[in-house]
Amino acid sequence: MADKRYSGKVRRLNGCRWELPRDATRGMRTSGVLYATEPLFRQVEEDATLWQLANVACLPGIVGPAMAMPDCHYGYGFPIGGVAATDAEEGVISPGGVGYDINCGVRLLRSSLTEGEVRPLLRDLVNQIFRDVPCGVGGSGRVRLDREDMAAVLARGAAWVVAQGWGTAEDLANTEEAGAMSGADPDAVSARARERGGSQLGSLGSGNHFLEIQVVEQIYDAAAAEVMGIGEPGQVTVMIHCGSRGLGHQVCDDAIEVMQGAVGKYGIEVPDPQLACVPVRSEEGQQYFAAMAAAANFAWANRQAIADLVRRAFERVLKAGTAKLGMEQVWDVAHNIAKFEVHAVDGRERHLCVHRKGATRAFGPGHVQVPEHYRAVGQPVLVPGDMGTASYVLLGTDAAMTQTWGSACHGAGRRLSRTAALKRARGEQVARELEARGIMVRSAGKKTLAEEAPEAYKDVDEVIETCEQAGIARKVARMVPIAVVKG
Repeated sequence: MADKRYSGKVRRLNGCRWELPRDATRGMRTSGVLYATEPLFRQVEEDATLWQLANVACLPGIVGPAMAMPDCHYGYGFPIGGVAATDAEEGVISPGGVGYDINCGVRLLRSSLTEGEVRPLLRDLVNQIFRDVPCGVGGSGRVRLDREDMAAVLARGAAWVVAQGWGTAEDLANTEEAGAMSGADPDAVSARARERGGSQLGSLGSGNHFLEIQVVEQIYDAAAAEVMGIGEPGQVTVMIHCGSRGLGHQVCDDAIEVMQGAVGKYGIEVPDPQLACVPVRSEEGQQYFAAMAAAANFAWANRQAIADLVRRAFERVLKAGTAKLGMEQVWDVAHNIAKFEVHAVDGRERHLCVHRKGATRAFGPGHVQVPEHYRAVGQPVLVPGDMGTASYVLLGTDAAMTQTWGSACHGAGRRLSRTAALKRARGEQVARELEARGIMVRSAGKKTLAEEAPEAYKDVDEVIETCEQAGIARKVARMVPIAVVKG
């Protein structure tokens, strides 16, 4: 890591915006902008995040600054929490700007239940969910896909799952892109990727992926919360955080191999091989986008299947139907994805390829891509914290549209590497500490609990305050966990 420390200039633009000037490092085509309070900035200085941010600013065809959200940390190529837009015709597309877990994202379900109604049955409920929703490394899902079904999932996403009777049309209406991204081509996904994903639909995975039963602790905007069906403190919600499993990982692997061999073909020079990229409109660029969109659809299908399994578990344990339980979807949003979008640049509209790697789309009120029932308030932004603190529901803003291509943070963001976290705590210790605080935990492995210990993450409250101070998102509700299921 020592050779990747950023040593260029940094200047503070205001309380929570820091700039890496265009001339700070050789090869930068634009500036870099970091969103962080002073304490968050000092944490970022300790790893290679700023070095990666400066590298992203070197991408051919980049438009506007390279950006890092307040939860940013060192990643592959781009920093996790990185946002960058390239010209859709003359710029490049980079798998490092999307990440390995394509369309890793978050889904939030609300309910009509209160904590008092759920607490007495919480252990039974957690055990039922743990049985019904497979988790862990390589875990097999509840849905087996043959070749024809896999092609349908890659093309139709969550809609295919709903068509099988797993969910409702309302779920799709409350999912980014209605759960299916256009431009997906099942034929662009390799046989190896299909094989890896064929048994994983309806499974949670491992690492930082989780399923939490939460309780609304505080509401900051009652009117907006009401639009989302979030009523008052004490209401039970469920948050699901996972992605495209082995299929998305393989799609990324395949693309990186192709692009690392193609950069020379297009005369592209990048400061880090992990930023391998090709022109958006090249054959390789179009192939990657089509495969990435298909993997994104797989991820939406995966979260759709998991959500339905959760509903069935609640019905079984609470002995009531979904209608009575009020298990309805608030929103589902991606935070590892690249999209073609139209944004205002220097007073005119431009078509851009917006990379969001560990960053959430946060479109403001009135935007045509925000579903009509949310258009007056803006797009919901779901931000999970660590399993010992809190998660948030935010809203996108007009300021986000002008500052960050309509983007905000995606979580608390790691402070410690997994290796460092393992040195500080054992999984059994983490589980005991959480249970002592009233948070029930089930995990497929104790090692994951140690890697995901609360102290391994940044202060999610400070991350959220940074977004609000900068004006790129605003708070609606804060939820705290009462039960966690992890891989």
